[in-house]
Amino acid sequence: MCQSLPPPPPIPLRRRSSADMSPAGSLRSDESALIARLLDSEPRHMPHPDYIRFCHNRPIHLASRQDSINSILKVHSHFEFKPVTAFLSINYFDRFLAANSLPETGWQFQLLSVACLSLAAKMEELHVPWLLELQSLERTYIFEPKTIQRMELLVLSTLDWRLRSVTPFDYLHHFISMLPSSSASAANHSVASDIILNTSRVVDFMRFPPSVIAAAAAISAGGAGADLPDTFDERINREMVRSCHQLMEEYLLDTCLSSDGLKAAPPSPHGVLDAAACASCDTHSENQAGSEPQNKRPRLSPPDVQESLP
Repeated sequence: MCQSLPPPPPIPLRRRSSADMSPAGSLRSDESALIARLLDSEPRHMPHPDYIRFCHNRPIHLASRQDSINSILKVHSHFEFKPVTAFLSINYFDRFLAANSLPETGWQFQLLSVACLSLAAKMEELHVPWLLELQSLERTYIFEPKTIQRMELLVLSTLDWRLRSVTPFDYLHHFISMLPSSSASAANHSVASDIILNTSRVVDFMRFPPSVIAAAAAISAGGAGADLPDTFDERINREMVRSCHQLMEEYLLDTCLSSDGLKAAPPSPHGVLDAAACASCDTHSENQAGSEPQNKRPRLSPPDVQESLP
């Protein structure tokens, strides 16, 4: 005769809070956990601080960087890539140059910019143009696909294959949603995206972590009266956010000269594009002042490309 088994012990139940039973509360908890993970990992995806000082001390490097970024943004606009694609490519570009030295004139910067944009497009875009298509807009050189692919491998090796960089766009929705309801609009989200993308033109913004840039951009997009909400994550340095926001305002209001020599305020935060370009291109203009205009057709890869790459 079979002996009956004793009943299983009761499972202890955890008292559920109202937040647990609320879908909104669960989403907030998940979002907070995601933000915490992003904050933990963002320092690993920033250029070395010495790179900013190096850029300021090398005007020719700064001008070459600006030319490369202008090219990246032009191609980005032409193919209507996501804003994060351009930001990622510039992040790869700066992280590579923070660890490697390249000749400041010639084809190397152009090759690097094409390779970085190609890698970023593969990370973010559903439809990635052919490598020759990425070079179709007023390039001095046209590189063979195999040359770009070798440069991509060099970038991957330098970055330890860490291409899933944390960017300000990872935080943007979170910070926009924390603004007053009048400021948390789709239009302000678009303005904040533009501000974030255009900060990549100015090396001074590289000293701020992505979370700080996102918070400052959200405040700038919110307009007058927008400020740091009390609910901002305590790990985000408020003083650093204010400093970043002030730098954005300086480039919005005080950088570009109008035709009468007085500094003109752009009509909206979109003006940061021209302001940043003005600030970063001063050196480039000085270097180009004495040079003759060149109307050259794009050339094939220079003969020393293959020998220069590993």
